[in-house]
Amino acid sequence: MIPKGKQSPKQHGRRNIAMFHIPAMTPLTAGQYKCIYRSKKLWSNPSDPLDLVVTELYDTPTLSVHPGPEVTSGENVSFYCRLGTATNKFFLLKEGRSPHPQHRYGNTQVEFPIGPVTTAHRGTYRCFGSYNNHAWSFPSEPVKLQVTEDFGDTSLAPTEHTSFSDYWDLDLVTTEAEFQQDLASWDHTAQNLLRIILAFLVLVALMCLLAEDWLWRKRAQEKANGASSQECRRRFRTQRRLNE
Repeated sequence: MIPKGKQSPKQHGRRNIAMFHIPAMTPLTAGQYKCIYRSKKLWSNPSDPLDLVVTELYDTPTLSVHPGPEVTSGENVSFYCRLGTATNKFFLLKEGRSPHPQHRYGNTQVEFPIGPVTTAHRGTYRCFGSYNNHAWSFPSEPVKLQVTEDFGDTSLAPTEHTSFSDYWDLDLVTTEAEFQQDLASWDHTAQNLLRIILAFLVLVALMCLLAEDWLWRKRAQEKANGASSQECRRRFRTQRRLNE
């Protein structure tokens, strides 16, 4: 696993498993990790990233939900996370889920809108404050959201079953609009860069072909000139012998 530099693993017998030990979690050891392996002189591609977060670093935020903890399917719900000391990011998490973490910017309070909700949104939520993606505050007190089915609208039937465990999985319910915009911008830039590189390669190939054709013509001309010169000298010697 490679957060900021390479580490040597501890091998577990002959199994393809290696352990990287972190003695104590601090803001310096928190971060995004990847691992790779080497077979002889060849290195593998890096693994998918794993975000390691350290919590309980400063004050505890408070979490509330509006219009209330008990709503009906189809309603819009907003969670409000507030922290007494100023920060710059907030996270909303749900127990028993593990999507990729996202964040919302804020000073002392932010809103996490959800909706229209379905029974899949039932669960226990907490929020955190943070100054970066991997160093968080103490968790807020849990807020349990109850969603009852609206039998008048069959389109809002539950889509998944939610179960909970004793450990925390990250369930960030922030909007993905910013992420999608960044992804689209990056994709557009990458496409333009690829077009420029392809155009440059075509231009280089064309120049190489033109240079090769010019060299071939030059050599052919030089060869023809050499043959013509030899023929002239031969004729001159023949004529000289005849005159003698």
